[in-house]
Amino acid sequence: MVLPFLPVFALRVPSSAKHRRILGENIRVIRKKAGFSQEKLAEKAELNSAYVSDVERGEENISVDALVRIAQALKVELADLVRGIR
Repeated sequence: MVLPFLPVFALRVPSSAKHRRILGENIRVIRKKAGFSQEKLAEKAELNSAYVSDVERGEENISVDALVRIAQALKVELADLVRGIR
């Protein structure tokens, strides 16, 4: 079976994609409840603080590995971070 060629622009997701904004807001709310700054979360998750900031604003397409590290740093289930995403 041959799949049709899709131009690169057809595969792009807008930087303001709704699912990334929801994920970022979930991370921000949980981070603040834990009493962490973005810098503290980044340190605990072994990520760059600018990256954490971008993720929270929905501007970064986070990897599963980084998402798991954030969940572990916040001591929450991965499902808590993606709640509300359909």
